[in-house]
Amino acid sequence: MSPYEKPRPVIDMASQPFWDAAKRHELIAQKCKRCGHKVFQPNTVCTKCLSPDLGWMKLSGKGKVWSFVVFHQKYYSGFANDIPYNVAVVETEEGYKMITNLMGIKNEEIKIGMPVEVAFEDVADDLTLIKFRPI
Repeated sequence: MSPYEKPRPVIDMASQPFWDAAKRHELIAQKCKRCGHKVFQPNTVCTKCLSPDLGWMKLSGKGKVWSFVVFHQKYYSGFANDIPYNVAVVETEEGYKMITNLMGIKNEEIKIGMPVEVAFEDVADDLTLIKFRPI
């Protein structure tokens, strides 16, 4: 596998289980065991009640496009060959909103509310990215 030249996510103690699951092609997210709040991005405490008692749950991998933008300018050299590229917010069936990219679709065909499913992209031996594609 060739070196991955784009910016990499920061993988820390809180997010390690998320990225480990991605490597196994599983989509997981946190939920507070105290108040039931859905926490995403991975965190060490609930972003609503500040409880450290968070649990992980497997998600269905299905959702809808909640918002998106298409970039026509190079902001990072690693993305130069991808211009124009999309960045989307997908709301999963479980109610989590994830910032991602949509693959397998032309940018001009992306629509708010369109159904999507998770797609895992193994970009390096130690990194799998979570993206989505139309259903």
